[in-house]
Amino acid sequence: MFSFFKKNTPERPQDVKTVREALLLFIRQELQKMEGGEGRHIRGLELYIACPPEERFLYDSAVFFEDEERFKNEVQRIADDFAIDLPSKWLLEIHFTEELPEGSAKTERMDVALVVKVPEHVVVQRSDAAYIRVINGEAEQEVYRIHAGEGRINIGRGRETRDNEGFVRENTIAFPDSSSNAGNKYISRQHAHIEWNKNDYVFMLFADEGGIPPRNKVKVKPADGHNTVKLTFTEFGHVLQEGDQIVLGESAILEFSYQMS
Repeated sequence: MFSFFKKNTPERPQDVKTVREALLLFIRQELQKMEGGEGRHIRGLELYIACPPEERFLYDSAVFFEDEERFKNEVQRIADDFAIDLPSKWLLEIHFTEELPEGSAKTERMDVALVVKVPEHVVVQRSDAAYIRVINGEAEQEVYRIHAGEGRINIGRGRETRDNEGFVRENTIAFPDSSSNAGNKYISRQHAHIEWNKNDYVFMLFADEGGIPPRNKVKVKPADGHNTVKLTFTEFGHVLQEGDQIVLGESAILEFSYQMS
């Protein structure tokens, strides 16, 4: 699993509520990779827990072990919130085990892993280069080519600004201060950024501190017509899919594509 958490050494949950929240957050991170319709290929989820014996009671309660359908419903709500489009008969299996399975997605916060079961024939095409086209609003360029090797690709108002710690931030996709375009009105200097995730071979979109509600929300409208995704937390990234439209503030719109239009 790649890191949606931006913390170095997260603490281990200590009670039932925080264990449950941490488990759902972990599952949420993994399911977000399936945004844009890929979730319909999921046959089921297998959650593996390798907790110490003295913590077993915490995890039993956290996953409603005597009523697993209840925990499954919590996961379904996450899928619905992010338009992940799980099939109607997907299965959730919870296993307590001594060792986590090889090749599974793991979390640093707990001895927990997740396996997403999909048909072997399902292949998702990825590329380490893509294009960002300005649909509405005025940026310095109409089209930007982004590449995995560029590192963090900042989006915001003005070419340079200072972050909360006083360091200079350079916006790769910059909306000029001097522009009178109405689409630029609610774009902040530190609005959002895109990162390449080498483990999953995807571009990720993150909201930045300047892109948090009430005004400067970051939203994504999937090309396939699924529900709009709101990025209201800086810790969570959205896996960009072909044709996604990124809405900055009220009306500035960027389009993500792996092909030059």
